[in-house]
Amino acid sequence: MSMQGIGFGYRERAPYACDPQSSRGRLVPENESPTRTVFQRDRDRIIHSTAFRRLKHKTQVFIAHEGDHYRTRLTHTIEVAQIARALARSMRLDEDLAEAIALVHDFGHTPFGHTGEDALNEKMKDFGGFDHNAQSLRIVTSLERRYAEFDGLNLTWETLEGLVKHNGPLTGADGNGLKHPVPAAILEYNSQHDLELNRFASLEAQCAAIADDIAYNAHDIDDGLRSGLLSLEALEDVPLTGDILRGVRQKYPGLDEVRTAHEIVRRQITLMVEDVILTAQTNIEALQPQCVDDIHNAGRMLIGFSAAMRDKEKLLKSFLYKNLYFHDSVIRIRKSADQIVRDLFDAYMADEQMMPEGWREGPKQDGLAPRARLVADFLAGMTDTYAVREHRRLFDHTPELA
Repeated sequence: MSMQGIGFGYRERAPYACDPQSSRGRLVPENESPTRTVFQRDRDRIIHSTAFRRLKHKTQVFIAHEGDHYRTRLTHTIEVAQIARALARSMRLDEDLAEAIALVHDFGHTPFGHTGEDALNEKMKDFGGFDHNAQSLRIVTSLERRYAEFDGLNLTWETLEGLVKHNGPLTGADGNGLKHPVPAAILEYNSQHDLELNRFASLEAQCAAIADDIAYNAHDIDDGLRSGLLSLEALEDVPLTGDILRGVRQKYPGLDEVRTAHEIVRRQITLMVEDVILTAQTNIEALQPQCVDDIHNAGRMLIGFSAAMRDKEKLLKSFLYKNLYFHDSVIRIRKSADQIVRDLFDAYMADEQMMPEGWREGPKQDGLAPRARLVADFLAGMTDTYAVREHRRLFDHTPELA
């Protein structure tokens, strides 16, 4: 087979970008593809996984059945990946790695968004707790069972360290957790494949992390306006959106509310992306990194908002928490979702035979902790719709999610 003329994606990168030809490899060695870089192969494995498909019916803010036009985990993930790739391209980083990390970053989320995670974490408090980031790692290193030679997806070191550390180091030099104890799942995997938890992740991972913030800040406004829980008038008092709204109205007087909302969202994304690029350029020029190790040892995140944009983003988040995430109608639905997750956990813990074949056999180890982790794995993998269906199968009454 002749490879002459095939484009591998090996374009010129910045010296501090992750180079697929210099990847630290995979836990289980494999013969690599002659037509794809290792990071392109990671991205493809992520897209073809069961966990990726399940994102279609997992909640972002609004429960999936509330309307076809609201974001789900899947559409959010695609938006994050698009922004992450644009950021990586602007800085001459590896776009495929940034995209892969963005596509996998929400794999560990439970049904019903953060409500489901909070409920599951409470139920698991005596068994090591539940953390969606650690669960993402469990999925791609163990729970996905598709390949003949290994469990998980056998992703590269760079993708896994980006998944685990995209928000910064997890431990200090002494190995202790910086803000919270490091989840057991991460420590267990790290013991056999050192992800250097005390160092900063690659710039590609940092692009994926800030892309997540940019995406949900913008699309939560869009979904909030669509739902009627937010209004254009309320946005006038938020510095970031207010300035944008006034600019739109000045340029397009009389524009209808739907198009006005779209203009706010698209302009906000553009402002935030351009702010990140300019801030990153300043930080990189100050550090003068010559290799990817200089990024790992930088001692701080290099990809982020400027101080002015960071202040505006904090005010926007405060507005969204007060007026959207903690709105009475959202809280009412969250309480119902919380009850569904708790009921299912208790039912499966009482009788593992209530779980489907393939799960009901139970863990090989004795004791409550292994069973609880098995139940958590099963529950976390559920979509919103499947969780509701399971609850209706097992209980006489299922709380209404409306």
